[in-house]
Amino acid sequence: MTRTAELIPAPTLVRGGEGAEERTRLDGGTALEAGPGTEGVARWLRATVGAATGLPFPETGDPARRVVLSIEPDLPPEGYRLVSGTGSCRIQGGSAAGVFWGAQTFRQLLGPDAFRRAPVRPRESWELPRVTVEDSPRFGWRGLMLDVARHFMPVDGVLRYLDLMAAHKLNVLHLHLTDDQGWRVEIERYPRLTGTGSWRARTKFGHRASPLWEEKPHGGFYTQDDIREIVAYAAERHIAVVPEIDVPGHSQAAIAAYPELGNTDVVDTTALTVWDNWGISPNVLAPTDTTLRFYEGVFEELLNLFPGEFVHIGGDECPKEQWRRSPAAQARTEELGLAGEDELQAWFVGHFDRWLSARGRRLIGWDEILEGGLAEGAAVSSWRGYEGGIAAARAGHDVVMCPEQHVYLDHRQDGGADEPVPIGYVRTLEDVYRFEPVPPALTGSEARHVIGTQANVWTEVTEDRARVDYQTFPRLAAFAEVAWSALPGPRARDFGDFERRMSTHYRRLDALGVAYRPPAGPRPWQRRPGVPGRPLEGPPPNR
Repeated sequence: MTRTAELIPAPTLVRGGEGAEERTRLDGGTALEAGPGTEGVARWLRATVGAATGLPFPETGDPARRVVLSIEPDLPPEGYRLVSGTGSCRIQGGSAAGVFWGAQTFRQLLGPDAFRRAPVRPRESWELPRVTVEDSPRFGWRGLMLDVARHFMPVDGVLRYLDLMAAHKLNVLHLHLTDDQGWRVEIERYPRLTGTGSWRARTKFGHRASPLWEEKPHGGFYTQDDIREIVAYAAERHIAVVPEIDVPGHSQAAIAAYPELGNTDVVDTTALTVWDNWGISPNVLAPTDTTLRFYEGVFEELLNLFPGEFVHIGGDECPKEQWRRSPAAQARTEELGLAGEDELQAWFVGHFDRWLSARGRRLIGWDEILEGGLAEGAAVSSWRGYEGGIAAARAGHDVVMCPEQHVYLDHRQDGGADEPVPIGYVRTLEDVYRFEPVPPALTGSEARHVIGTQANVWTEVTEDRARVDYQTFPRLAAFAEVAWSALPGPRARDFGDFERRMSTHYRRLDALGVAYRPPAGPRPWQRRPGVPGRPLEGPPPNR
């Protein structure tokens, strides 16, 4: 099999590359010429591919032996064209991002050893197939959500995942930064958010029904300089970072740090601690001016750290019982002329939608923000199935499809007894490969509001890097192809061909040090005997 037949995600068009004798040779004299706007891609190639291959890629050299990077306006913004000829290779893109995605294909064409950090054997030269690859993505939002609130992922782990995303042509990192179990970003005007809110006393081991506990503190947070580093590192890889600050539910860590944020007329919020269990805490934010001003301060600092278009405000799984019992919340509901607690949440979300819009940003939230009326201008992360996304698209709102029954990668990959801490329905590599982000119920004009798709990795039962790797890979490779490639309908997709290409891609993941789930099942050290999960049997609902 030629290397052109092993690319993941699958490109739009490949010509040539079938003859073993038709190769482009790269050696120490091969120059790397960066056209205007592509200098960052050249730096990445020298630092990454250069380190793996030992090729210095000088700026000048023999004109007949070059890798040439250029921006060509005839190509789509993230599209690229790679042409490997007699002695040179041209990587052209509609923008610097397109050139960068072309560089990812260039790296794959060099073989799995190009994914290492240093040369593994002496080689005077490397070879590329003589080929033309033309390619562009199906979706503009090709995302991965990392939950760093339940289990903290240090900065180097986040940077590593940005590299893994780039290798799969994913371009949005959604960072779930706050939850009941921890607050993970420094806010200078509110130091207790991290001083108190970033640490919990102990952690449930396994599903919330598990009797097991890890009896030691867990926590950590990103300083503002850490965030600047993550955002800059992502930008060099043409990845946008979308922060999530969860309101008005999933907020016990914030309330533990600043008790005045909670419903003080129905619960003693001064007695609350950062939650040490999983699930949905009943302790939610109070719908007061104090809370609004506090979170405006939080978002003001975040906007200085995250330059992207979208800010995620959560909005999911907000129990309303405290609001029903709270005289202050009921008085607010009456004052605003609202019909009930669902509309009170819609008012809360709408406030921050308007606040962000006035500052040139867009709010995005989980599909519960539809309840009580969708905030004008808001976008929706459709997680409870397709229904929320369909409703939002029909109302003219943009949608990122991430239904839990298809692309929640914390859900188990197999029904076998050795699967570690099994959560949810079985979602195999093939299941993810056959996921279709655009439901057939949408018309063409409605479907244009599906701006992309996202795989989500929740970390209640993934306590370290190895566990996150195991749950995420290899399924993220299948998801990346769904998000990037122009695939046929789910039933018509050639999963056998994808499996064949994965035989090479596993070697790339090995070179990158990814602790993926092997096709034959978990390795002994990847199992978690005796740690209970919450498996759900049968096929998931396709709603």
